[in-house]
Amino acid sequence: MKKTFKPFIKIALVVPIFMVIINCKSDEKKPIESTKIPRATKIDKSSFNLNLNLLLDLSDRISPVKFPNEAMEFYKRDVGYIKSVSSAFLEHLSKKKVRQANEQIELFFEPSPANSDINNLSNKLKYSISKDNLSKEILHEVDSSYSNYPLKIYELAIKDNNYIGSDTWRFFKNKVGDYCIEEGYRNILVILTDGYIYHKDTQLKEGNRTSFLIPQEIRKNKLNSSKWKEKFENQDFGFIKINKDLSDIEILVLGINPDSKNVYEEDVINAYWSKWLTEMNVKRFAIKQAVLPSNMDKIIKDFILDPI
Repeated sequence: MKKTFKPFIKIALVVPIFMVIINCKSDEKKPIESTKIPRATKIDKSSFNLNLNLLLDLSDRISPVKFPNEAMEFYKRDVGYIKSVSSAFLEHLSKKKVRQANEQIELFFEPSPANSDINNLSNKLKYSISKDNLSKEILHEVDSSYSNYPLKIYELAIKDNNYIGSDTWRFFKNKVGDYCIEEGYRNILVILTDGYIYHKDTQLKEGNRTSFLIPQEIRKNKLNSSKWKEKFENQDFGFIKINKDLSDIEILVLGINPDSKNVYEEDVINAYWSKWLTEMNVKRFAIKQAVLPSNMDKIIKDFILDPI
């Protein structure tokens, strides 16, 4: 038996060695290839058409009297975030060829404020820019409008002192598809909110699911202990499901400001939002706590300018 298999063993050993020698010689003739993506296959991250929308929560969370902040008032943080959003929009436009330009930016509230001046100002923040109107003048106008009008909107809302709440749940139910999603665009919705949702006309409950979220509800449901997550998952807490397929939109939630009385409050708020957005098949989302605009600027621009 040993004599019978010796020739086969030799052949089996010689062939691989011979192939290795051939491969080594052929490799010597090839130049060392770069690990970088070839120029022809690189992704042009500025080539997409951008449909950028903002949803502002003008509830009492912006009140400098009710929720003062020594570092920076929360409405001023919002204004800074909006400026970063518009800067990202303009930066995206600056990288596009004129013939490719087809971008949109707009601002919404839910519900619309009773103050007509606020609504008039928001209308001035609606822009559709294409090859037909793209110019240095229009870019300057967008920059000027988003540098000035948002602050005036917040100042008017604070002066009115009529905080009717923010009906974000109903906005998603009835309007997000029509207002914020366009075919052929990269759709992004930036939501400025403290994370809580409340409106007097939308207080629905289905089991442990609700259309609203307030600190009192979190405390009442005892989601303020180290076992909050287990209870949240096992007892199916969260926002009421909305039968929407939002797989063609990305959502950036900014300004989460949890009640400091509960050390788990931010985690609970994030869980509510994450569960809700995931159930609606949102393509991509991020939820960020309220910080100074200078610290949020990079986060905003990375999200908007990098489609990943």
